[in-house]
Amino acid sequence: MVGRGWFDVLHTKCSPALIFGLMLAFSSHVPASTETRVAAVRCRNLTHQHCVIHPDGVHDLDCFGSWSQTFEWRCVWKPGEPAAEKTYTLIIQQPKKKWCRLYPNITALSQTIKIFNNYNLSAEVLENSPSTNCSRAVFKGLPANLQRCGPPHSASFRRHAGMLNMTVKWPLGDSKHITNYTVRYKEVGSHLWSKSPVAFHNKRCRLVEHLNSSSVYVVQIQCVPDNKCSQCPWSDAFTVPSELTTPPVIVGFKDNDIAKKNGRRLVTLTWKSSATEIHDSFSVMIAKASGESPELISTSWPEIRLILSYSAYQVNISGVNNASISPAVSQLIPQREGVGDVRLNVTVHSNTSFTIYWRDDLIRTFVCFSVEWWKKGQKVTYMSFYESDRNHKTLHPKGLEPYQRYSITLHTRPNKDTCNMKHINNSESTYSTAHFYSVQGSPVSAPTNISSHNVTLDSVELQWGAIPEEDIRGFLLGYTIHYTEYQQGEASTENNVIVDPELNNYKLENLISSTTYRVQISGFTSAGVGVRSEELLFKTNREDFISNSVITMLAVLTTLLIFGSPILKRAKVLLWPSIPNPRKSNALQKIDRPCELELLGAIDTLKVEERDTESLQLVEKVAATPASTSPSTIPLLHHSGDETDSAGATCNWMQTDTGSMTGDFMSDEFKTLDTQRTVVQSSPLTFSSEYTTIEMFQQAMPQPAPSVLEAEAADVTVVPSRMDYIRQFSSSPTSEGEHLSTVC
Repeated sequence: MVGRGWFDVLHTKCSPALIFGLMLAFSSHVPASTETRVAAVRCRNLTHQHCVIHPDGVHDLDCFGSWSQTFEWRCVWKPGEPAAEKTYTLIIQQPKKKWCRLYPNITALSQTIKIFNNYNLSAEVLENSPSTNCSRAVFKGLPANLQRCGPPHSASFRRHAGMLNMTVKWPLGDSKHITNYTVRYKEVGSHLWSKSPVAFHNKRCRLVEHLNSSSVYVVQIQCVPDNKCSQCPWSDAFTVPSELTTPPVIVGFKDNDIAKKNGRRLVTLTWKSSATEIHDSFSVMIAKASGESPELISTSWPEIRLILSYSAYQVNISGVNNASISPAVSQLIPQREGVGDVRLNVTVHSNTSFTIYWRDDLIRTFVCFSVEWWKKGQKVTYMSFYESDRNHKTLHPKGLEPYQRYSITLHTRPNKDTCNMKHINNSESTYSTAHFYSVQGSPVSAPTNISSHNVTLDSVELQWGAIPEEDIRGFLLGYTIHYTEYQQGEASTENNVIVDPELNNYKLENLISSTTYRVQISGFTSAGVGVRSEELLFKTNREDFISNSVITMLAVLTTLLIFGSPILKRAKVLLWPSIPNPRKSNALQKIDRPCELELLGAIDTLKVEERDTESLQLVEKVAATPASTSPSTIPLLHHSGDETDSAGATCNWMQTDTGSMTGDFMSDEFKTLDTQRTVVQSSPLTFSSEYTTIEMFQQAMPQPAPSVLEAEAADVTVVPSRMDYIRQFSSSPTSEGEHLSTVC
């Protein structure tokens, strides 16, 4: 019995049923944690017909060879229902062999086996469960066709411009045997895969082209079968999200100071992404303009806050999912100048050497520094260094160009273990910024756009544009204004005025009126005066006497309009006194006019007569008033308390007079006497014209009675013709409809 196993002994003494029962009993007494023991038994003595094939039992038994560190065979299966704690027994049988391999007490869902490669393989797995009946699964195959490679255990995808880039990772033992693989894909929701799988070489990343950028795809991968990999199963489905084609949009940028932290600032960036594209996160790439220590930051929020120095930074923000990265949006964080009153001095030794100096007490706090220098339009150069003893550092650039302006900034870094920047965020502070030239020169161009404004009798305002920085070639110390009187063919003295470099305008004063001037402007540095600008001619205003006279007259007229009215009124009163109108006197106002209509009627009758202005008409003498007539008998001047009597008397007088005159004129023909006049005494009631003066009114007043001699001497009295009196009324230009008035 030497060399024979216990299964052989068992076979010779016991029946097959007893043998299988002992196998199960043996497997049930082996602890689950112990390694599975392999037993070799005669296949004909094994029987397990009581274990049935059932859909709810163990199933999908599969055996194959795979490449790991060494080639090995393995069987895998899936458990039955319910998924309780179970043990499995694996039986491997090859028909050409009399012996079977028995793998009892398996708790996993796979088992490494040993077989003969030249014989067919038959495998059964038995599921032992105390609560259910025994179930089994069967597998048969040829070992030559059971060499399996894959599927890949992972794959990464990148989409760009309608293309899909894949990177596949195979199991460690399979990767060196797989030379090619194929891919099939379809859009999510579609039941049709691509028309034919796409084959790729395993050594390189492969691209699938002509995809719809906005579609989500499902991808499966398998190797291409060969003599090393006879089996190439498809991988599980990989879901590839749509391509991100729209960059984020920056909606907020803030650059704020941090209290009590000079040289640092809080930068806040906020952005938003496309609503139609799915993002898993955002990738933020931030780097100094010098290129030092770029850092990639991943965030799931569309906002980032950074504590930065005063250097210039470049920030790129992209949306990210597991298949693509969107185009980046860029944001430049500009550089800030200097910090407060802190000074940084630079001494240039040559075009390959210069020294920077800082405050002495700075090294008590910081020992790590970084310096950046650059010329406008060129990339920033940087260098970090350690310095704990001195307050200066000599640098050796590759070569400084003459007449070029350089800027330099010194930063301090709090980390003392290394002066190199570990992280962009909150890693350094700006100390100060300065400017320097390796060699200075005079400006090679002049101020531009010179113009004159507000020209007066003795002044003018000049304005000009700054000299381009690249043409100054040094630190501009100021401008020189050169001006002279412009006289053709004659030399004149030039005057110069120095203006501060910050100004671009100046007012020239103390000029001569009505004089033409020539002006030129130039800039100057420590190396000398630069090129002069083109000439500008202007002429000061001349004194305009006409204008002055007009202004004076306007001033006088304005004064007269304001103050002249009261003065003129007073002068009129003094020089031209008012003459009273007799018609408005009290005396004439008391004279009643009851016979006005009768008088007007007589006048209207006379208007139809032909006017005779070439003859003198005489009437008979009217008896003079007797000397003894009392003044009270004159009806016109009779003063009595009875106003009615007076008015009646006056009217009777007028009627009598008018009737007598009318009778004379109407009964007899007027005779013209050229040689004889009848002189009668003038009646005091007769007025020579329609205008009654004070003198005429006094004549109408009662006079003292003349003596007898005087009465006899006055034989006749010349009385003005009543017709003349009436003709004065009739000759008036007053129309018939115009109201006339006279004294009765």
